[in-house]
Amino acid sequence: MKEIIEAAWNDRTMLQSEEVKKTIRSVIELLDAGELRVAEPSGKDWITHEWVKKAVILYFPIQEMQTIEVGPFEFHDKIPLKNGFAAKGVRVVPQAIARFGSFLEKGVILMPSYVNIGAWVGSGTMVDTWATVGSCAQIGRNVHLSGGVGIGGVLEPTQATPTIIEDDCFIGSRCILVEGVRVCKEAVLGANVVITQSTHIIDVTGPDPVQYTGYVPPRSVVIPGSYSKQFNAGEFQVPCALIIGQRKESTDKKVSLNEALREYDVSA
Repeated sequence: MKEIIEAAWNDRTMLQSEEVKKTIRSVIELLDAGELRVAEPSGKDWITHEWVKKAVILYFPIQEMQTIEVGPFEFHDKIPLKNGFAAKGVRVVPQAIARFGSFLEKGVILMPSYVNIGAWVGSGTMVDTWATVGSCAQIGRNVHLSGGVGIGGVLEPTQATPTIIEDDCFIGSRCILVEGVRVCKEAVLGANVVITQSTHIIDVTGPDPVQYTGYVPPRSVVIPGSYSKQFNAGEFQVPCALIIGQRKESTDKKVSLNEALREYDVSA
């Protein structure tokens, strides 16, 4: 499949071939079933399967627009909706939408929210009200994406790592995480934290600040912040994210989370 996808990526006239169309659709079916992932952990790092992302992109031009009726609701799109949630053991509250080609592990809860094609969401995770999980985003197990959280999709460039939220993280209300940002295990992000690849993530827990970009270390407790920057027109405040503490290791992740929120007075 990989060879066919790579060839079609370089020569779009191949999209007229029924064999190529069948191969592309097979890749999307494997993504939908969780038998294939756009990205997956490998030791302490993550591997991105560029050819799988290419298959997702090539899926759009071979699909035709169709009307999708769901009770009184009507949609008009190229990508079908995911279904069979009862058999999958997934709870889906009305107005939650997951696109075909996304994977929801058993035990996922979708409040009225949106999960895009290529995304992977682990067991025990709640995607809360009006939260969005972008294309190819990887959301770990036992994660809470609070109300209004925006997890950005990363399709192109195809070699780019998708946005990744690892196991046991808590992402507070209205947080925005885009451009392939990686939030490591058990991190706690307070409300309104915005992180892009250029956002300064500053650890202020020691005597000297330590700066990261595009990466939140494990068990970090993070809040919104700002720092001063000189421009031609003067000095202004630029948004950043501040690591103000560490979530304590605990076998009971929920107790650990509550302690972190109280200890550091973090708004959820």
